[in-house]
Amino acid sequence: MSDVFVSYKAEDRRRVEPLVEALEADGLSVWWDAEIGGGARWRETILKNLEAAACVIVIWSRRSSGSDGEFVHDEASRAKRRNTYLPVRIDKVEPPLGFGESQALVLQGWRGNREDKRYQAVLRAVRSQLGAPVRSAPRHRGPDITRRTALAGGAVAIAAAAGASAWWFSTPAPAATSIAVLPFENLSGDPGQRYFSDGIAEELRAVLSRISGLKVVARISSESVRDDNAKIAARKLDVGNILTGSVRRSSSIIRISAQLIEGRTGMQRWSQDYDRGPGDALQIESDISQQVAAALELQLIPALAASVVAGGTKNASAHDYFLKAQSVIESGHTAENLNSAIHLFDAALELDPAYADAYAGKAGALFALSSGFSHSQAEMELLLSQADRLAQRAIELAPQSASAHAARSGVALARLDFKGALSETRKAVSAPGVRPAILAGYGHLLAELGLTGDAYAIAKRVISLDPLNPKSYTIDAEALYSDRLFGRAIAAEQRVLTLRPTAGPPWIVIADSLLNLGKYQEARAAYAHLAVDDAYRLTGEGIIAHRLGNATAAAGAAKRIAQSFGGAASYQLAQLQAQRGDHEAAFASLNLALRVRDTGLISLLVDPYLDPIRGDRLFSAFRSEINFPPGIGR
Repeated sequence: MSDVFVSYKAEDRRRVEPLVEALEADGLSVWWDAEIGGGARWRETILKNLEAAACVIVIWSRRSSGSDGEFVHDEASRAKRRNTYLPVRIDKVEPPLGFGESQALVLQGWRGNREDKRYQAVLRAVRSQLGAPVRSAPRHRGPDITRRTALAGGAVAIAAAAGASAWWFSTPAPAATSIAVLPFENLSGDPGQRYFSDGIAEELRAVLSRISGLKVVARISSESVRDDNAKIAARKLDVGNILTGSVRRSSSIIRISAQLIEGRTGMQRWSQDYDRGPGDALQIESDISQQVAAALELQLIPALAASVVAGGTKNASAHDYFLKAQSVIESGHTAENLNSAIHLFDAALELDPAYADAYAGKAGALFALSSGFSHSQAEMELLLSQADRLAQRAIELAPQSASAHAARSGVALARLDFKGALSETRKAVSAPGVRPAILAGYGHLLAELGLTGDAYAIAKRVISLDPLNPKSYTIDAEALYSDRLFGRAIAAEQRVLTLRPTAGPPWIVIADSLLNLGKYQEARAAYAHLAVDDAYRLTGEGIIAHRLGNATAAAGAAKRIAQSFGGAASYQLAQLQAQRGDHEAAFASLNLALRVRDTGLISLLVDPYLDPIRGDRLFSAFRSEINFPPGIGR
């Protein structure tokens, strides 16, 4: 378990992340729920980590201190009872009644500097509560090697981390025809309007990315430098230009200020203030895009000047509902958020029945509900069918809608139609101005299918567009694993951990790669970063037990997988059974995976754990039941 538990409101996640990263950089193990998945046991996982932590940092903000912060209030109450409560304020608010007795430490306005006196006060308080010696932050430091990194496999892990740090600090000079759109500041005086200012920035990224010859950095990386000045942001993102601004909106007027700044010098290249009626946001976006193109001496396609985004709307109220829906989805992957977003998309479509992006957005939300929150096969299929129909409607209205084709790809993937999924994703990424998130999805699909040559090219492009997003580097790792370049796959995942040390998924590839290299003790240490009842961990530990001759432990792992997950982990069970040499049981599990539509089957033709049954006559027959694209497989 971790030393420190961080309790916070989900909407404050991006504001809390620098604190988590700073504490981990100072050698503390921190648990927070940013990496937790969905499912019925999420509250149990949170409670287990809350009760085990010796220090519980409770983040008091405008959101968490209000009536909507009941989960934070509950966690704070439990921490007070155990004398582990450490309050920290990130907004100028008073903690709720009953939590004000302890003086809250102030991090309001802190931007991640570990030498800042405010952060040092928090660090001293945490170490004091843990009974650890109080130290000052070092003036100079190299790449962080945390306890987790060291446990990943001794010299292998440390060498990988060292390689990652060299890569991180050796970036080329920024290109002049590249730009990052930083989040526009919300000056409306209402925190609830942030969805609108963030939405304006994201739509500007979308339209600017349609300009030929202009590289536009993605949202996650752009938002990660929200508090940096233009020169620092440009250096971190490797871009030549920064577009920033602010939004002030009332019932009678909308004021948008925008500035284009040359990244190397920090000098302003262009600026403009817009005071318009509340329904003119779409025209302002178009005007800004044209002015930026002119300042960069690039040609904005005439058709784009008339419409900010193909598939969009001219109805300001419909557009507002669409931005709200996107903001709700961004705030957290929960069934409640997805259903709320669906209602907002419906409101947009009621105002504009030809709003293709709203159809595509609703299709994506329905697909996410089906894949993550269905209670039965019938419910999943119903949601998939609804998502597919809506995506098709969006394509009828806007044939090049990347998000609609991406939604159809997801539906095909859930139905194990891997050929159809690849076809739809290729249509999505061929659309002008495709979002990096969709491009990344394409890269993952290629890597998992074993089409690694294309996957490497896509990974390079995604990293260029979203360099501060840890997930950008996982495509390379998956492709390297499919190519059985296990040492390089470990190094690629270590790059992810340098950006987000708390991330869980990289440890799966690291542990599996170490296992395939025959480094069983190091693999066990890597699997230990996953929950004890994680299906991937149980599978890997069972395979290690088998290879070391412990048949009883291997059989026990298989039994636990079957009892804990049923058909949901049938593919992982087949991997373990194949490694144990039980062909009959492995094919029985694969057939169950086919019946329940386990998408793990996407790796069937390249998975090294299935090598023992690959030559069996039943394997070819089973492979023919799945619609794989031609030309893949070992």
